Amino acid sequence: MKDSYMQAKEIVEQMLEKDFFSKWLGIEVVKIGEGKCVLQMKIRPEMLNGFGIAHGGITYSLADSCLAFASNSYGNHAVSVETSIAHLHPVRKGDVLLAKAEEISKSSKIGHYVVEVIKSSGERVAFFKGIVYIKRENWRKD
Repeated sequence: MKDSYMQAKEIVEQMLEKDFFSKWLGIEVVKIGEGKCVLQMKIRPEMLNGFGIAHGGITYSLADSCLAFASNSYGNHAVSVETSIAHLHPVRKGDVLLAKAEEISKSSKIGHYVVEVIKSSGERVAFFKGIVYIKRENWRKD
């Protein structure tokens, strides 16, 4: 039987195979485990809006990917049913962001997660909450 770290790592690798958007974002998996995930990415010029700061959808997408990886890490397919984000501080070109997902609660059907998005300087720039529905399908490759 695989340990939970190896299972979670393999699931994220499977997810990333077809996750072209997360690849475009330049997301790197820093840490993965059951119900938790840490991702990193750097803000590029094409991610900026007309104000010269990162488009809100960029931090949202980073947090959403972090939620997806954390909630799928147990082995069953999990999909978001409700998410929200609070943008706390602007993000600029060249900033390196860390997204840290933590599981708050989980049943056989529903999981609640929070994701903090933090600059490498330690400044928290966004706070994301997500609820996922846990399906019967699993990630096992047989």
